[in-house]
Amino acid sequence: MPKRGKKYQNSIASLDRNTVYVLSEAIDTLLKAKYAAFDESIDIAVNLGVDPRHADQMVRSTVVLPNGTGKTERVLVFAKGDKVQEALDAGADYAGGDDYVAKIQAGWLDFERTIATPDMMGTVGKIGRVLGPRGLMPNAKLGTVTFDVGRVVQEIKAGKVDFKVDKAGIVHAMIGKSSFGTTKIQENLLAFIDRIVQLKPSSSKGVYLKGVSLATTMGPGLKLDPLELRTLVKQV
Repeated sequence: MPKRGKKYQNSIASLDRNTVYVLSEAIDTLLKAKYAAFDESIDIAVNLGVDPRHADQMVRSTVVLPNGTGKTERVLVFAKGDKVQEALDAGADYAGGDDYVAKIQAGWLDFERTIATPDMMGTVGKIGRVLGPRGLMPNAKLGTVTFDVGRVVQEIKAGKVDFKVDKAGIVHAMIGKSSFGTTKIQENLLAFIDRIVQLKPSSSKGVYLKGVSLATTMGPGLKLDPLELRTLVKQV
């Protein structure tokens, strides 16, 4: 394993990574242990009792975090006609059709999220090999293939997060910044957990929320109590 720096070692000296923390204590502990000079992201990992090899147990969706992510993402909308102006009016950074396909084919990738109207998907398909591996392909299941481009642009700008369970049955997501403070981070985390709980597949048996951990970009992960999170979600 790579050797950790002195700042990291000092930051974890008072942490017990085997302890299962209540939510507010975990957030406070992480923020006090923060040592990086930049505004670190707050990342969550949720271990689910699903088998992603089965299509009916694939947990994948989106959630709009109440306090956003703290990150402003550049949005490209593939559209034509009035939908181009609708996207721009809603806050899209770029909107158009064949001109942007050509730019991407030439190597341009100055954006983090894409949306497309259904009538543009044939055109977008030409650059599927470029967008797909980078997770940038518009996807109907995630609501990014739609004629309602204005609403979706606004949701993304407000803090819409896409997530998908990986092969190990774990969902990873960024739910804010350390500068948010305890209350806003907690609100975002509970909104995320609530969405995960709503998506429990009917074919998933046994314990669904098997484990949850929270970490800053540079810090260690702390374990949270899944039962407490379920209770808090019901109270929201």
